[in-house]
Amino acid sequence: MLLSDIRVIEIGQVLSAPFAGMILADLGAEVIKVEKPSVGDDARNMGPAFRDGASMVFHDVNRGKRSVQIDLKTTVGLEQLFCLLADADVLIHNLRPGDAIKLGIDSVAMRERFPALIYCEMSAFGHKGPRQRQPGYESLLQAYSGLVSMNGSPDSPPSRIGASVVDQGAGMWAVIGVLAAVHGRSQSSQGSVVNTSLLETALTWSSTRIHAYVNEGRESKRYGTGHPNLVPYQAFDMPEGQIMICAGNDRLFAKLAVVLGKPQWAQDDRFDTNRNRLKHRDVLIPLIEQALSGAPRAHWLDALQREGVPAVAVNSIPEVIQEEQVIALDMFREVEDKGFVLAGLPISFDGVRPVVERAAPALGEANNVYLSTFTE
Repeated sequence: MLLSDIRVIEIGQVLSAPFAGMILADLGAEVIKVEKPSVGDDARNMGPAFRDGASMVFHDVNRGKRSVQIDLKTTVGLEQLFCLLADADVLIHNLRPGDAIKLGIDSVAMRERFPALIYCEMSAFGHKGPRQRQPGYESLLQAYSGLVSMNGSPDSPPSRIGASVVDQGAGMWAVIGVLAAVHGRSQSSQGSVVNTSLLETALTWSSTRIHAYVNEGRESKRYGTGHPNLVPYQAFDMPEGQIMICAGNDRLFAKLAVVLGKPQWAQDDRFDTNRNRLKHRDVLIPLIEQALSGAPRAHWLDALQREGVPAVAVNSIPEVIQEEQVIALDMFREVEDKGFVLAGLPISFDGVRPVVERAAPALGEANNVYLSTFTE
């Protein structure tokens, strides 16, 4: 495994830090999850019990790890943590802002005690600024960063993005930072502090709209399934369900026009270029809807795909897992002999996807492995 020589200590709650730890575990790192005595990670109870009393969410982002119960508010607990860190390469945490300082495990203290340690701290609003000590969750940061304001239809209220793009995105940035720091340490023998946050992640996802406003004065609008800079690039309603058509350039629009039986559109000075189509969006979209009404969705999907125009059905979750392409990618695999399925990482090495080797751990199941000095 690629990271089999890396030991990670994760003090993670709910999603962002556990997601980072999960990625590293899938890549082969030894990830030891430090949990609160008795209750453990709050995510264990986020939703109905799925397996071993823990929720589906917990099993999703904590697979491949080992769990130890440590009370970090006690002297013995801190000694247990320091014992683990003595042989660790990385510490990742998303403790409530200020708690690391109260516990004496902040970046300054830990880097002084463990100079080679890579200390990755994840927070809600970032490591500096007037809100640095405030807690936060996915929906809060989607709202604060402007993501909610840009999501939804023009005639409906703003909407939260359904996936946890901020939490999981922050986890990805944490992993990128950790891996860069590991590489840097191989050259300097010194650890470093990696900071990332939900807000910085959300601002990155919002950045194209922010750039448009700051640099061009363009205020963000909601386009539903549409795109602010490309037309047509959206879903269209049909009796059998929606069809997503993405004519991302003038060449593809000309092909779309031919398939729809309207080749003249490519010469129409309202539609011949993307910039003209942007100006006349409200004219063009109803014309496309009218043309599509002349045949069933399956006909258009076949015709558009044959001509190389990007188009797919808008799938539900039950539909997408039955798609031949999704099945061929073999992302969803059974975990050990546990009788349930999880998605592997969306990355392969030499054509091989890292496997999910172990299910999520029971609370404290590895105490006797890692804390035997203190429990005998």
